[in-house]
Amino acid sequence: MTRAFARILARFALFSLIPAALFAGWMAWFASAPIPLSFSPLEFRIKPGSGLRAAARELANAGLRIAPWQFELLGRVRGDSTRIKAGSYEVETGITPLGLLDKLTRGDVSQSEVLIVEGWNFRQMRAALDAAPGLAHDSTALSEREIIERIGATESSPEGIFFPDTYLFDRHASDLDILRRAHVQMRRTLDEEWAKRDPTVPYARPYQALIVASLVEKETGRAEDRPRIAAVFANRLRRGIPLQTDPSVIFGLGERFDGNLRRADLARDTAYNTYTRPGLPPTPIAIPGLASIQATLHPAQAEDLYFVARGDGSSEFSRTLDEHNRAVARYQKRR
Repeated sequence: MTRAFARILARFALFSLIPAALFAGWMAWFASAPIPLSFSPLEFRIKPGSGLRAAARELANAGLRIAPWQFELLGRVRGDSTRIKAGSYEVETGITPLGLLDKLTRGDVSQSEVLIVEGWNFRQMRAALDAAPGLAHDSTALSEREIIERIGATESSPEGIFFPDTYLFDRHASDLDILRRAHVQMRRTLDEEWAKRDPTVPYARPYQALIVASLVEKETGRAEDRPRIAAVFANRLRRGIPLQTDPSVIFGLGERFDGNLRRADLARDTAYNTYTRPGLPPTPIAIPGLASIQATLHPAQAEDLYFVARGDGSSEFSRTLDEHNRAVARYQKRR
């Protein structure tokens, strides 16, 4: 190789490196320069199924003053073109393209939460969802039957079929998604606990246990009383004795209940009046927590048939009607 030819190759290599160096320098500057925002903090949403190109356009449309092609180029150089995660995000002044790309590939979404409380009925649960900021309230205009169909449930009533928990959600997620997740969690929990049940419990199906668990939930003032209250209900069902549980009667009264349960209410027949009708009410009356489900499927080994509130949150249990009447006189009639 002649010296002249070698000098030509060296110059060619040098000229080839210059554009690469300029590109690398520009990319480093672009990746680390703060993105101008229309306002701060700024929220935006990446739709499910969005690739890098679609995400780059959504960023610009949301008010991040960044050229979509530049952001897309950064993502492709980084090898992140298929790693963008859908969801709602929040960014503040000072965010850089590199920081934003990291945020989108980590799925560092801005989340809110909604609490579903054990003991709530479905009306109370819907009110909590309607009041939750950040949720899309898609269920508001739907009937209970329509909600059941939308979430893929097979039960005839929405009462008691949602697991009580704190649910995190992506901003602008649908309340139907929360309902669906809570229902799936309740079914999974109930199936798991049913598989471990005491084989002597008088329930033929998990749903029957769910109904009783809702009664236990509403009758319990103290956690340690749950297994004995569950035993009372199980013992009564085995003997064909009406359950005679006030919370079920109250649930059957609906909006007619004014906070004071009267003798006439106990005599008014509804599908949920466990004084006038034997056996179980047709559906749960509230959302039972895990402890109530477990107590129902593992009741105490006791012969109690009665219980009465002592007034301090605990219950007095009795095996005979005479014992129960004395307990009522002691704890209720003196009040």
